Amino acid sequence: MTLVSGWGRFPVVDSDVLRPRSFAAVGEAVSAGTVARGNGRAYGDAAIGATRTVTMTGFDRVRSFDPATGRIRLEAGVLLSDLIDTFGSRGFLPFVVPGTRFVSVGGAIAADVHGKNHHCEGGFGRYVDSLLLRTGQGEVIEVSREQNSDAFFATVGGMGLTGIILEATMRLRRVETGWIRERVISASDLDAAMRALEAGDAATYSVAWIDCVARGRDLGRSLIYLGEHAGRGELAGGADAFPVGKESRLSVPVDLPSMALNRTSVRAFNELYYRMGARRAGGSHVVSLYPYFFPLDSVGAWNRIYGKRGFLQHQCVIPQAGARAVLGEILDCVARRGDASFLAVLKKLGQGDGILSFPLPGYTLALDFPVKGDILNFLDEIDRLVVAAGGRLYLAKDARQSRATFTAGYPALQRFNAIRKSLDPAGNIRSKLSQRLFDEV
Repeated sequence: MTLVSGWGRFPVVDSDVLRPRSFAAVGEAVSAGTVARGNGRAYGDAAIGATRTVTMTGFDRVRSFDPATGRIRLEAGVLLSDLIDTFGSRGFLPFVVPGTRFVSVGGAIAADVHGKNHHCEGGFGRYVDSLLLRTGQGEVIEVSREQNSDAFFATVGGMGLTGIILEATMRLRRVETGWIRERVISASDLDAAMRALEAGDAATYSVAWIDCVARGRDLGRSLIYLGEHAGRGELAGGADAFPVGKESRLSVPVDLPSMALNRTSVRAFNELYYRMGARRAGGSHVVSLYPYFFPLDSVGAWNRIYGKRGFLQHQCVIPQAGARAVLGEILDCVARRGDASFLAVLKKLGQGDGILSFPLPGYTLALDFPVKGDILNFLDEIDRLVVAAGGRLYLAKDARQSRATFTAGYPALQRFNAIRKSLDPAGNIRSKLSQRLFDEV
């Protein structure tokens, strides 16, 4: 057995970790309590098998690519970073990317990851045409919107619980460059931030960084980043049309002490960050896709900032109606607590595509907290606000929500469970997350 955790480093649990090198070996690895794992960037316990974890990063080959359509067939272990580096220079990028490029294609499908463009272009699964799926009862089946469609829509956003994704056929976006035309808007409070996001609905990409320790009249003050793909004519002379993603020059070499993140340090960082961003507000700038989409990838092992006990990310989505009041209440609770992270993100979402996909029309708020003190009780209180508003939590980021919170937020759960059981009547595919939230006890 091996100690395994997600990116948040909480919880840390025992699992038998296998690294098969053939699809036949993947099938042989499946037994009671198995789940697939990509590059380990799910924050909690979603990619840890109840007893056995099958790591898929060895399956990293591209099977075919059609430059006329942008359609690509590839194995599930291909990382988005490799996809961007390989096909970006050919003028193709994924339609949707999350906040890190170091996730596998299989993981991105299982979580139906969303990016800064969900409000207008949807999630990762929307651009997946078909999947090769190894079910818990041993079948290898092709699933798509037309063929085995129930299995397809249960797998997109299904957190790996319908089986092991072996291959995917998906579409890439044609672009002229790897640069983004960015516009920064400074918002003095939450109302101004939400107005700016609403006004930015026509932008392909939009996201807000929130100062989560600001209080009073400054509650929710933010920097909003709107973006569009830049054309070749917008680049400065001599700039490469497709910049190269660089290795992290900075890295956190050790776990920082728990006292490093406190009200004083977070407040000082946020004040500096807000002032620096506000200076850039009002104009438009052309920036590389890497800092625009993946700002934290520039710091290696940044999860060590939260100390050896790890951290929890609380990411909720609140329906559009009444979102302002609930988000204000959550941010006020967080600001009074004072030990949330320097990274708090607000985005608009549209409707999700999978049966258990996280997004719904409204606002998503993501906050990081070090694991210490009464944080679990505090987050339970925040959950109650989310549930009362008709919202839910993102399974790919979750490590601690209750069954009651989960069930309240996902009304299609009964349908998902029926499809899951039809694919795996023996219940071989199970994760630590499914034990906590799905499985019969």
